[in-house]
Amino acid sequence: MKVVAAYLLAVLGGNAAPCADDIKDILGSVGAEADDDRIELFISEVKGKDITELVAAGREKLASVPCAGGGGVAVAAAAPASAGGAAAPAAAETKKEEKVEEKEESDDDMGFSLFD
Repeated sequence: MKVVAAYLLAVLGGNAAPCADDIKDILGSVGAEADDDRIELFISEVKGKDITELVAAGREKLASVPCAGGGGVAVAAAAPASAGGAAAPAAAETKKEEKVEEKEESDDDMGFSLFD
């Protein structure tokens, strides 16, 4: 990710086609280590391509990624497709855990208020 960020910084700075040394200089200026293999791989992947088109294509791909923040729901929804009926007990177990937590929350006040 830092290689991508350094590349984009170089492009924003006016360098239309940053080379490995440009990326190493940017990373070195902030004290980050530069991995030569990753830099060369990245440069070979973007060589000859328009960076704005690459960013636009990446945004389209990210648009299809669910990001609702409900990690347990997404896992439970995805599990039936891959594991068959094994997801049903896991979903039931999650509901039981939630009920236990709610019960514990109601017992936390012990019948008096801290600010009375």
